[in-house]
Amino acid sequence: MLNKEEETKNEIMYGERAIQTGSLICFPNPNANRDYEISIDFPEFTCKCPFSGYPDFANLRIRYQPNQKVIELKAIKLYLNNFREKKISHEAVANQIIDDLVQAACPKWMQIEADFNPRGNVHTIIRVCHGKRNNLELNI
Repeated sequence: MLNKEEETKNEIMYGERAIQTGSLICFPNPNANRDYEISIDFPEFTCKCPFSGYPDFANLRIRYQPNQKVIELKAIKLYLNNFREKKISHEAVANQIIDDLVQAACPKWMQIEADFNPRGNVHTIIRVCHGKRNNLELNI
């Protein structure tokens, strides 16, 4: 028979449950007639090396120009956190993420940059694009 502490250790926590059951959600673009760009940074992205099982850490940058739909931020956070225990290469994870986001949101243009922390003295950056970027006159 398990004691209370062991039962708590085996219990799925609410955050873990939210990550497991999360899905990409989009909402209607509030101004589909205008070209604009959305940037999302995810500085604590993690997955696991498919060869060693060691954790890989990355700063994930997503930039896109929405078409008819915009990606909901909490949904993308839960979706990205779902990779935490997956054994997947840097190249495969960047391509899977852009494929899933394009399928969910159908953006005009999207770019993902996965900037992985150096491991074993090797620094990897994967950039993946979809669509054609419309030039914007942005003064930042």
